Amino acid sequence: MNRLQQALKDHPRPILGAAAYSYNPTFLELAALMGYQAAWIEMEHTFLTFAQAADLCRIASGMGMLTMLRIPNPSRTTVLQGCECGPDILDLPMANTPETIAEFVRNARFPPDGVRGFFGVSRAVKYGLNGPVSDEQQKLNRELCLMAQVETREAVERVDELCAVPGLDAIFIGPADLSASLGVPGQTGHPAVYEAAAHVIRTAKQHGKLMAAGIAPQDLPFWTSQDMDLLFCTNDIAAMKWGAQKALDQARAAVAAAPNR
Repeated sequence: MNRLQQALKDHPRPILGAAAYSYNPTFLELAALMGYQAAWIEMEHTFLTFAQAADLCRIASGMGMLTMLRIPNPSRTTVLQGCECGPDILDLPMANTPETIAEFVRNARFPPDGVRGFFGVSRAVKYGLNGPVSDEQQKLNRELCLMAQVETREAVERVDELCAVPGLDAIFIGPADLSASLGVPGQTGHPAVYEAAAHVIRTAKQHGKLMAAGIAPQDLPFWTSQDMDLLFCTNDIAAMKWGAQKALDQARAAVAAAPNR
């Protein structure tokens, strides 16, 4: 059983998460204290280093959150370094072909299931403290959740093939990139996006895959109506923008309403 499946035994579906787009331990700690159950640590679009990603995994995990690390590509070095950060979920963006996913799975699993290199002192294997490292590696083969992102027209059209790749545990839908690929950029609530997403979800569930997505608040009614396991519904930048804008609007309103103005 992978760690996302384990978490679903303890939390109502869908698990709700927040994303860290910057190295901001305080945000993840606040998110955990507020009740968010999962942390998305973003490396595709941001400047986070693997050292910083590992720290954010430690912090979120220490606060009882499920951790998902999105890496930028399926290369051996990238996958290995992402794995050694010790996340619960390793997520691959732009997974458009079965070959790409197969490479990702192969690099993330230890032999005999893959070709992940032996390193006996990483966070992922508890620094070698829990008995034979080989036993811990085989435990990781079972527990590390490998997730691939469907966020293009090509991936939607090939989703049955993608889900058939052995060793893949979950599918993540990226509505923003999917909207662009479908010719309606930024319109994450467009009927074409919802139709494609619903097709992906149905297909993934037929293959026994778990489902996740990163969503905008206005799209919550659609996504909560679907058979989803994990939803990320905010990020540190969006939360700062929203909070700062609300405070500024309140201050401006108070200034405008003050006497002699």
